[in-house]
Amino acid sequence: MKKLWLLVLSLALVLAVVGLAGCSPTSTTVEAVNVSSQQEGMWVTGEGKVSVVPDIVALRLGIEAQEASVAEAQSKGTEAMNRVMDALTDNGVAEKDIQTQYFRIRQVTRWDDVKQEEVVIGYRVTNMVMAKIRDIDMVGSIIDAVAVAGGDLTRIDSIDFSIDDPSGYYEEARQEAMADAEAKAKHLTTLAGVTLGKPTYISEGAQVPPIVYPRVVYEAAPVPAPAAAPPPISPGEMEISLTVQVAYAILD
Repeated sequence: MKKLWLLVLSLALVLAVVGLAGCSPTSTTVEAVNVSSQQEGMWVTGEGKVSVVPDIVALRLGIEAQEASVAEAQSKGTEAMNRVMDALTDNGVAEKDIQTQYFRIRQVTRWDDVKQEEVVIGYRVTNMVMAKIRDIDMVGSIIDAVAVAGGDLTRIDSIDFSIDDPSGYYEEARQEAMADAEAKAKHLTTLAGVTLGKPTYISEGAQVPPIVYPRVVYEAAPVPAPAAAPPPISPGEMEISLTVQVAYAILD
């Protein structure tokens, strides 16, 4: 019996020692905190801007036809759209630069006071494409040709100017932005009485602000009118801007 009690007591002492060892300060895990080196040095932002004349136009246009049945609306819309497509290609727009953007057939309804419900009065077919025009001087003539080809079904929703290949302008803006950042950094180090080191971090961001133009829509005229002259189209200028954020080391 005494041997049994001695064995239990020995086990209890062993467990107590193990528990104390687990609570020992030597077993505590310490995580090191590393302060980023990017917080050191001098941070500046440089900006470069280039004004350019757009050399490409995206014209969103198409037709909208309404008839008593889907078949009639579809037939009328297809005929008009075929004439519009021919007008585009006949005026120098390549087929690869014409892309369908929107096609829809929907019911047209009105409220019937007698039946006290919406009744179907017809069907409307809308077919819109985006045409990329690479000769800006032709934009006015193309709009006029499309309006004649589609007649009263013609719809012209938007016109957007852009640059076909802006890479060269971005390079110019990038050089200006880096020069601007360096000039700011040198001025700050002069004011602070320290020596400017080499860049340790560079980040770039670019943006081409969109040019917003009024929405142009050709609607059915109430009475026949003489053909209008091609509308004047002015591309104006666009501004390509680019910013860089640069961190410079400080030598002393």
